[in-house]
Amino acid sequence: MPLATLIGRWAMQPFSKALPPLGDTERAALEAGTVGFEGQLFAGRPDFDALTAAGPNQLSAREEAFLANEVPALCRMLDDHAIDQAHDLPPEVWRFLREKRFFGMIIPEAFGGLGFGHYAHATVVARIASVNVATAVTVMVPNSLGPAELLLRYGTDAQKDHYLPRLADGRELPCFGLTSPYAGSDAAAIPDRGVLVEREFQGRRTRGFLVDFDKRYITLAPVATVVGLAFHAVDESQRELGITCALIPVPHEGMAIGRRHRPMDSAFMNGPIHGRQVFVPMDWVIGGEAQVGQGWRMLMECLAAGRAISLPALGSAMQQTALYVSNAYGQIREQFGLPVGKFHAVAGLVAQMSAQLYATDAARRFTAAALDKGERPSVASAILKVQLTEAGRRAVNHGMDILGGKGIISGPSNLLGVAYRQAPIAITVEGANILTRALIVFGQGAVRCHPHVLEEMAAVQAKDEAALGRALIAHGRHVARNLWHSLFGAPVRGDPPEALAGEARLIARMSAKYALTADLAMGLLGGKLKRMELLSARLGDVLAHLYLASACVWRYRVDAAPELLPFAQAAIRLQLDEAGKILRDLYANLPTPGRRLLGALVLRRTAHLAPLRDVQLMALAELLRTRPDVVARLVPDLSEPGPGGLRDLMQAMALGARLGDETAALNKVLRRTRSLDEAACSASDPALALAYLQAADKVIQVDDFEGPARNADGSAGLSAPAAPPVPPVPSAPPPSARPPERTTPPRVPAT
Repeated sequence: MPLATLIGRWAMQPFSKALPPLGDTERAALEAGTVGFEGQLFAGRPDFDALTAAGPNQLSAREEAFLANEVPALCRMLDDHAIDQAHDLPPEVWRFLREKRFFGMIIPEAFGGLGFGHYAHATVVARIASVNVATAVTVMVPNSLGPAELLLRYGTDAQKDHYLPRLADGRELPCFGLTSPYAGSDAAAIPDRGVLVEREFQGRRTRGFLVDFDKRYITLAPVATVVGLAFHAVDESQRELGITCALIPVPHEGMAIGRRHRPMDSAFMNGPIHGRQVFVPMDWVIGGEAQVGQGWRMLMECLAAGRAISLPALGSAMQQTALYVSNAYGQIREQFGLPVGKFHAVAGLVAQMSAQLYATDAARRFTAAALDKGERPSVASAILKVQLTEAGRRAVNHGMDILGGKGIISGPSNLLGVAYRQAPIAITVEGANILTRALIVFGQGAVRCHPHVLEEMAAVQAKDEAALGRALIAHGRHVARNLWHSLFGAPVRGDPPEALAGEARLIARMSAKYALTADLAMGLLGGKLKRMELLSARLGDVLAHLYLASACVWRYRVDAAPELLPFAQAAIRLQLDEAGKILRDLYANLPTPGRRLLGALVLRRTAHLAPLRDVQLMALAELLRTRPDVVARLVPDLSEPGPGGLRDLMQAMALGARLGDETAALNKVLRRTRSLDEAACSASDPALALAYLQAADKVIQVDDFEGPARNADGSAGLSAPAAPPVPPVPSAPPPSARPPERTTPPRVPAT
């Protein structure tokens, strides 16, 4: 009997117990998408030639023209504060979005759309988000997971011909209802049900589903003209057919668009959708009757790519804006006779923000290049969603710290307050980060990215002893190789840029240590690892930091920008240092005897993975203060907005650049004279100097508003507190009153 069969026979029973059978929803999630460079990192064998083979991001002539014309024109229409106060986009902005087909970026030209690639799509969203998040969300939703993408991939020809041209030109505005009051992160458990029936519809007997549903958190629902809906379909005998996706026009009998939600009081449209006894003809099911029950697979396959585009673009825009604002304000604002940006506490933060941005934007752009080549990297997409949105929130938090009082006073001149308030939205949607970290990145990565686990699972389910034995033998060689490379050093595969050869060696070595650690954790803990979410989250985080570090190598190669070398090196060092810390924490928390010995063996020769030294941080900060061209390379998507604090800051920086080194002497005179005019007269170009000083003063000032009325003697006209009024007894329930939400909608009769 062959050795592989003997090993497989011996291992079949314990592996059958350790690997529970996969449900349909789990299988659909695991099988969605493709595996890219993250698979090489998981295997401990990153190939830097394969990394750079993705090539640079490319834009067509039409995409470049749109980014050079329509996008800047839109951004100049966006007054962040005014939109936030109005809780809606101005009518002229809605009109511009429709006329210029912003809602049809992913729809091919044959259907009247723009037909943009993934990188162009993400760049449009990032540039809009750099000046107004609400407009970016309004643009990104029709172009992400929803009716247009589902129709393109799965719709019938009749559905495409009807809806796609109308979605492209904005005649139809879509939303998609998935989340229910009792099914949020566990989206596959939606209680919304549709029973297969036959009904009289538009003058003829029609097969379809009678659906009851409650959906909430649905972006664009209050203004939608077509609703995409996910529900559990059942036949007449209540046999489960599976999650099904359909399109329902607005209005439609039985369906009601609810009152508006206000996510962190943002201006984009969001709200609930309710349906009672809503008849959905079979022709409205996306893909027709053949796609009944295939909705979960559709959604997972679309998310495999979609998670890497819109929300990471929002996170990147927040980082870019926060870095620009922090660096620029640090040069204009002075305290103790120095620009605040020269104080090491501030300079260190700004430098870290720049290195983090280099890494996260490298990963975003690298993944977009892979998407444009036809890949759909589901694990990398989940990594980007978590890492970019978290990085955006951190950057805005740092920026608020640097702005101090300027940052917390609301008004037109505020620089980051609206973004600060809205940062949690991107963290929460399309799979909350706490869930994605704990269950998806490593949970899905361990199966999809590992070179042998999927083969082993397939062999166990097929009861194929020989196949299981072959997979286990290959797995054993894989573990032995990574053990050797962890202990004695890993070779560098491929040809990384010479300037980053040392960093490439560190990535290869850390990748081998990670691969070995993942196998040890899975081997020692088995199925329990899935429930030990703190450990699995750490394993996912290490993979994420390795992915970001590797993307920096790709970015440095394709950018051909030697002036950014210090930022590339710092970015890689930060990511690998974080990965090393997380691995040490993981070994400290493994619930197995000998964990300290294991950790000491695997993590030996990692003492050099120290954080960036203060002197390195100060060097980065100095480059940011003195090299506007470097800043421009780091924040390429920062757009010029309409009136407000960000435009004021940009104008002050432009004037300061024209003054050059004179600004320091000018500010010194201003501190002595307390007069803008007198200080300006001391400069070689008084008119330019005065313009700069006035612009800088405008940046430093904050907004104020009408306060309470005052009495004739100047005292505040505040009356003594009155007894609270007794509320009148309403004769009818208020408009917002609704029956308590049910766990499960009532059963729909079959006839």
